[in-house]
Amino acid sequence: MAEIDHIVLGARTLEEGAAFVEQHFGVKPQPGGQHEGAGTHNMLLGLGPDCYLEIIAADPSQPEPPHPRLFDLDDPGVKTMLEAEPRLLAWVARTTAMDALMARLGPRGGEVREMRRGDLHWRMALPPQRQDLDNLIPPMIEWKGERAGKRLRDSHFRLVELLAEHPEADAVKAALAERGLGEALVVKRGAHPRLVARLRGPEGRDVTLTSG
Repeated sequence: MAEIDHIVLGARTLEEGAAFVEQHFGVKPQPGGQHEGAGTHNMLLGLGPDCYLEIIAADPSQPEPPHPRLFDLDDPGVKTMLEAEPRLLAWVARTTAMDALMARLGPRGGEVREMRRGDLHWRMALPPQRQDLDNLIPPMIEWKGERAGKRLRDSHFRLVELLAEHPEADAVKAALAERGLGEALVVKRGAHPRLVARLRGPEGRDVTLTSG
């Protein structure tokens, strides 16, 4: 079984990301922590019991990591985009059967990394470089023990729609289907790759986040 675990908002700095969320949602995100060895840190906003919004940025207190930072945070184009304002960068899907999934996908599944933040522990499978169809194919996460989202206060916002647009929409659909995510989001053909998340809060207040 695979399903949406969380959506990812990238920011030039964590402070800018937190201010953006408070401005648009009217709610302060909670402190997260450092991803030691990965060169990033985060804050989190609970979207109910099974989903959350992660705000992520490069952590200036850590040395340069051995691998590129997640979600293309080191990419010059992404850095330029985030100088203007925080943006939706990606989404992450949850599985409880990582080994079986990777055996089925083979090289297409990418590299599996062990990651930690404090006492949280998870494995994440990253699609091979440039095979994620512009971040529309998600990293797969398998939590070892309690999930991060279970610890978060409820913001009373909910993710009501996740939409992907891509010139190669059929390729996106096929890659999602082989990961068991065929029903996770709407995929449409579009001139440019784009991820759109629509969230609904108290009294029907809508917030839309987009990657472009």
